[in-house]
Amino acid sequence: MPPLSASGVDRRLFLSSLLGAAAAAGLSGCADSSAADTGTKGSATAPLADKVPSGTSLKISSYQGVQQLQFKLAGLTDLPFKVSSWANIGAGPDVINAFRSKSLDVANNAGIPPIQAHYQGYDAKIVAINLTRRPNYLFATKPGSDIRSVQDFEGKKLAFSQGQAQGVVLLRALKQAGLAYDDVDLVPLTSNQFLTALQAGQVDIAPLANSQSPAYLKQYGSKGAHTIPTDVVDLLSLLWAPTSVLADKAKAAAVAAYIPRWAKGQVWAYEHPDDWNREFYVKTQNLSLAQAEAITELANKPLFPPSWDEAVKWEQETADLLAEGGFVKGFKVDSLFDRRFEGIAAKAVSAEYRK
Repeated sequence: MPPLSASGVDRRLFLSSLLGAAAAAGLSGCADSSAADTGTKGSATAPLADKVPSGTSLKISSYQGVQQLQFKLAGLTDLPFKVSSWANIGAGPDVINAFRSKSLDVANNAGIPPIQAHYQGYDAKIVAINLTRRPNYLFATKPGSDIRSVQDFEGKKLAFSQGQAQGVVLLRALKQAGLAYDDVDLVPLTSNQFLTALQAGQVDIAPLANSQSPAYLKQYGSKGAHTIPTDVVDLLSLLWAPTSVLADKAKAAAVAAYIPRWAKGQVWAYEHPDDWNREFYVKTQNLSLAQAEAITELANKPLFPPSWDEAVKWEQETADLLAEGGFVKGFKVDSLFDRRFEGIAAKAVSAEYRK
């Protein structure tokens, strides 16, 4: 893929290469996408039903099977609705495409995908918030690199995913280091391409999740690859759903019933690190116990805020940061939050897991 610089690239072409034909079609047909949801927007403000109607089903994302495993281990399988499919989908661009094709009803992502969906003209809302106070990502170098700090990123090729959390972490790190977008070479990739790009030397730096770095360093650390930790955090881990789903009273009630279990599942994994290391990282991800323990050591304590005010502020800062670089058009992010669901997650957990 061609490199991206803030001074010369066509942002529309970049977005098309990043998200694929479906996303590009969404950009060119924003009015059509919005019009398709117009009939549902008003009803999406109706009060939530107390009970989930019989026969209701949801299609839920569960990247790498995390959600089903948490529910199984934590004893949270008594869902008052049917899960018609657990989709192994995690990346924001893939989730947006799945929403568009109506193959997914609710997903877990970071704060950037809802902003990206809005920019594409697709209407979806945030329904639950988990605040992450510690960094979930660090910057990995290609083998043989002499880069030691974010200041050393100047003039280097950086893997950049506009529609994912990794992209925002990179932009925030650059801003913190006093580097402008045209001081670096942003290479448009999606996160599942980052490791290959590093290994091949296509990029000098890529932001990797904490869970990815141990395996990468085990393979390439002896060849000069290393990591550059920072204090940059991606504050929001969230649940979101298409407005058309939330306008369906039965499905909205099912989403409201899913949120407490989503929160409790994360608390269980945090409180049972030995079990989670063994059952998830070792058995399903083929990591060693030592690698699993290194990942868990960096894990965030789940925090479900009763008020979303901080989350809204953070999301606005993120949208503004993207707008400054010309990646999206500026807008008020309040419209991304469905406040009917505010506080549901917080009420489901003990006080120590509320902000």
